[in-house]
Order: sequence, then C-alpha cells, then structure tokens
Amino acid sequence: MAQSGATLALSDICTESLSDTLQECINVSKDFGAECFSERLDVRSTEEVDKFVQNVVTRYGTITHVFNCAGINPTKLELEQISDDYWHRLVDTNLKSVFTMTRACVPNMKSGSSFVNVSSVCGLNPTEGIAVYCATKYAVIGWSKCMALELGSKGIRVNVICPGAINTPTNNSVRAGPAMLQSVAETIGLRRVGTAEEVADVVAFLFSDNSRYMNGSVVEIDGGMGMP
Repeated sequence: MAQSGATLALSDICTESLSDTLQECINVSKDFGAECFSERLDVRSTEEVDKFVQNVVTRYGTITHVFNCAGINPTKLELEQISDDYWHRLVDTNLKSVFTMTRACVPNMKSGSSFVNVSSVCGLNPTEGIAVYCATKYAVIGWSKCMALELGSKGIRVNVICPGAINTPTNNSVRAGPAMLQSVAETIGLRRVGTAEEVADVVAFLFSDNSRYMNGSVVEIDGGMGMP
C-alpha cells in the first residue's frame, strides 16, 4: 500500500515491530508524498479501538480502506485441555477485534471504501488440535459475508483472505526450524511456503478498483496447499 502512495495509519500491540513497519513504510511512501503514522493498539480493548479510529479520523478526516489482520496463532490442544483464558484470548483477538474495528470505522467510510479481513485456510478446513483457532477463522468468514451483504448498498465492499503457510516470524512452522518448514512445503502444490509480500499484493488488489465487483469473496493464498 505504501508503494501505491496510500496514506497509512498503522497499529500493533508490539511496539518494536510497529516501529520497524512504520519506518519501512515511511521509506517507501516518501517518494509518493504520502503520510504514515502509527499507534500502539490492543485490539482486544473496545476503548482502545474506538480511540485509535477517532485519532485517525481527527488526523485524516475519513477512512477509505481497513485491513483487519490482528491475530494469535494456535497452540495445539485437545478439546478438554482448552482453558477459558485461551478461548477468550483467541476469540477476542481473532474475531471480536474485527467486529469492534468494523463498528468504529463504518460511520467514517464512504462509497468506494472497503474492508479486507484475514481468515485462514483453517477457516475453510478443520484441523485437529486447533479447534478454537479454526472456530475464530470460520467465524471471520461468516461475519465478513454478512458485512458484505449489509454494507454493499452503501458502496462499501468487504472481502476475505485465507493465507496458508506464510513465512513470517510468528508462524509456528517457521519457528520450529528449517526441517519443519520443508515438511510443510512438501504439502503445497508450489513446493514452497508463501511470503508476506505475496499476501500484501493480494490485499492491495482487493483494495483497488481492479476488484470493484468483488464483494463477499473469500480468496485463498496458499500456493495450492493440500494439492501435492
């Protein structure tokens, strides 16, 4: 988005990664005269979400595109091992945050605006041992389709992406080491894991006019996972 010249309002609970991302975006966007700012945000807090959105509106006057990508990766647990705390942490971060951000942003959005919400391939296919994570990602798809139906008449589009195995620092397979990463790659049609840039390219497309008739769509970004 920075390469497209977009003005960016960034948020993250991790100030270190937020600072790194902000600087990277500034380095790119300065060539386009765009502005970037960031603010630490715990998306589990309704109050913090509302404050962040108000700060964005105060600074820029309106909101054009929203990328709901906050999430916690799963810990493999049997059903009877799942604690209330684990349930609430994943539901509040992966699902509730999409609701609260949507509610806060919509009044400040006009026709031509759009949302891209992040689900997962685990929101399309059940995976043993990560039931809570799967439940949140299935729910994001259902919520997003309802958003698309209700907001479409206002000219606001809503689409979903479902990434597969992506090489990011928080990916459990990446953290497990090269051997695990290669094992995962063998289950993917392209025989490799994806990159964050490849996901970002799809998001930029969904925000663009090139996807103007896409609404309520669910886009898999998985390199052909499960199709070796």
